[in-house]
Formats: sequence, C-alpha cells, structure tokens
Amino acid sequence: MQSNMRPTLIDTHCHLDAAEFAADRDAVYQRACDAGVATQIIPAVTRANFADVEACCQRYPGCLPAWGMHPIYIDIHQESHLADLRAQIEAWRPVAIGEIGLDLFVPDLDYATQEHFFVEQLKIAREFDLPVLLHCRRANDQILKQLRRLKISKGIAHAFSGSRQQADAYLKLGFKLGFGGAFTWTRASNLRALAKELPLDVIVLETDSPDMPPAWIGAPGKPGRNEPSEVARIAECLAELRGDSVDQVIRQTGDNARAILNLPS
Repeated sequence: MQSNMRPTLIDTHCHLDAAEFAADRDAVYQRACDAGVATQIIPAVTRANFADVEACCQRYPGCLPAWGMHPIYIDIHQESHLADLRAQIEAWRPVAIGEIGLDLFVPDLDYATQEHFFVEQLKIAREFDLPVLLHCRRANDQILKQLRRLKISKGIAHAFSGSRQQADAYLKLGFKLGFGGAFTWTRASNLRALAKELPLDVIVLETDSPDMPPAWIGAPGKPGRNEPSEVARIAECLAELRGDSVDQVIRQTGDNARAILNLPS
C-alpha cells in the first residue's frame, strides 16, 4: 500500500542559532517542522559560537551540528581554536566540518590567513573522516586546488554559483552542490540553467537561513529574513524549473544529503 505522505525535507545548511532568530526561534523551528523539514544541518562559524550551535541542536530534534570556522571571520580565529575544534569533534561528532572555505568577494580579507585556516580544517576533516561544508564565494578554483592537493572527496559546495566546468570538477571529486534561494530569482540565469541541467542526484537543498532569501521574501536590495521552512518552497521551485515532480526532488535530494553526510535513512 502506497503512502500519500510527502517525503521529509533536509535543509543541509541553516544557521538556526543566529541572533536574527533570538526573538522567535521556537516558532521558526516549529514552522520548519510543519513544512515537513525533518532535518536541519547547523554549521558553526567561529569557536565562540560552538556553544550556540550545540544548544540549538540539543533543544531541537532533527538539528545536527557541523563544527568549523568561517573564512570571513579570520580576524577572530586564533591558532588555538584549531585544537578546540578537534576537542569539539571528539566531544560531539558532527555530520561535517563546516562552515569552512575561502571568500574572494568580501574586501580586505587576508587571503593567506583564510587559506591557512581552510587548509588546517581540511586536514582535520581528513583526520576524522568527515565531509566538509564549503563556503566558496568567488573562490571555486582556489578551493578545488586544495581539495585535490589534500585528497578531500566528500562534502557539499554550499550555495554553489560557479560555472558548469567548476560544478563538474566538484562532482568528479565526489561532492554534492547546494542550491537554495539564489536560483529562485529570475535574474540568476546562469544559476537557474545549472539547477535545471545538472543531474538531480548531485543536488542538495539548503536555505542558509537567515541569509540567502528566495525571490518571494523581501525585494531586490531589501532582502527579508530567510527561514528553514522555506526549503519546502525551494524544492517546489526546483521541481517546476526541472519539470520533475516535487516528491521526486525531495526524495532524491534527501537521498543525496543522507549519502554525503552519513545521515540515517
């Protein structure tokens, strides 16, 4: 007997711990549950917010942590935080190391420092045999170089917005590509083409809440607050763009996420 229930959703990248949710975090989480979001991956961004991510994951069923240090906070990161990261992994094994990577969009971020912390965290991911959640804004080629050099073959290129050639390079290494609110904007023609043309078995869904709002939240230049519940409508958008059924998109992207992050079925 077939079930008429829609498969559950996975938001592979959501900052539910962020200050933007402080006033109504319980309601935000409940809206996600009501929308069918059974799992949310919550990446850390600095050593200081490990505790916030941990508290969030303890409070809300289905919220799972990734531990890491984000490249735009290099003025905060210290060498000792790498040892703290190892200790955090041993205390609570995460689904991934993240959010880590490189950012060539934000001005005045010292590249050498970014690269140092990125490479050291890739080594930690390799040491603990964990996938990585990659922040790769305008830095795909530089990131791919380090992934190849260190033989990292498991993870997600979060908020992917590169070329088809770069997409194929990630896929050749064994990575999945994260698609969220950005492709829902009609002006994002290159990204929409990728979302339509790539095989469905390489795509995972994400919101990057409270950031990266989809087209129906706010307006150009005046973005609203994104929420994990929006991953449901993002799935619908992707299905419409590709000509697939919504259930097919939810089921396959969920299988992709479970495979790359070693989540239970």
